[in-house]
Amino acid sequence: MSVAAAAAVHQLVERHETLATAESLTGGLVAATIVEIAGVSSVYRGGMVVYATELKARLAGVPEELLEERGPVDRDVAAELASGARERCGADWGLATTGVAGPEPQGGKPVGLVYVAVSGPGVAEVRELQLDGNRDAVRTESVTAVLQLLTDALRATPARA
Repeated sequence: MSVAAAAAVHQLVERHETLATAESLTGGLVAATIVEIAGVSSVYRGGMVVYATELKARLAGVPEELLEERGPVDRDVAAELASGARERCGADWGLATTGVAGPEPQGGKPVGLVYVAVSGPGVAEVRELQLDGNRDAVRTESVTAVLQLLTDALRATPARA
């Protein structure tokens, strides 16, 4: 995880761009991993842990209708979380995680189903993951996946002028 975080932070520092996070199943692990990297204070704006479904709407701005229709573990919910983190924290980039870490399925969604998302200048991307392993493994792999998604998006997107 720390290698993925270091790569993302390094690119953000070089680009003079900022980052915010909205996390559900990872419960702050993305933020904790990011802030372990020296120099992160110049790029990390902050984030929110929106574990409860109603907080996804209230704090991150996910439309209540979307949450009612599809539940919290959904591709579009992940996209809205990333966008909400970006907008509400005043950052150039937003990251989000939502999914089922287990040990039991949730709302008809299987353990290991995770959505990670990134929102940035002209970028909105979501990846669906089907992860194996226990709760800790699912959460850890989710952190690495969302940081890799950010790194990929930064590489594919020109820096601001």
